[in-house]
Amino acid sequence: MKTTGVVRRIDDLGRIVIPKELRRTLRIRDGESLEIFVENEMIALKKFSSMSDLQDISNNLTNTINQIILKNVMITDRDKVIAVSNNIKSKYLEKNISKYLEQKLNNREIVIEKGFHEIELIDGVNETYSYVISPIIMNGDAIGNVVIFSDKDSITESEVKLASIISNFLGKYIEE
Repeated sequence: MKTTGVVRRIDDLGRIVIPKELRRTLRIRDGESLEIFVENEMIALKKFSSMSDLQDISNNLTNTINQIILKNVMITDRDKVIAVSNNIKSKYLEKNISKYLEQKLNNREIVIEKGFHEIELIDGVNETYSYVISPIIMNGDAIGNVVIFSDKDSITESEVKLASIISNFLGKYIEE
């Protein structure tokens, strides 16, 4: 584990302040939940993502859909790519999502680009795709995105509907 050199006191209510620069670097937003782990005398904090519970089903879903529609399928949480179809796993899996995807998620926008346009799906990587982005909503909160994209074929109306079905399914699945 890497030390930051930052020392903080615990106040009389048991609170500790996480420095702003550290929160910014780790993409921790105000009001966001952190999971607490304890090992021996060490306390570790990790960003909590309700989407992490969906890892297995998301992997199976992306691979199955990719085999049927022959387009790339990606599922993200609020920060990272948590599942992506087989043929592009090494390129995208566990990478930070771009500010563009984060903005579309925060705005709860469904984005459809049937032509080929440049897009930044993960931080710092611009590529040209035809794509659809559909936000995953759970209990009224935007928690992730479903992205179907291709560099060969245009996105069809069926794939737009499919992205919406997947995002609705995942949102309902987590609610239960």
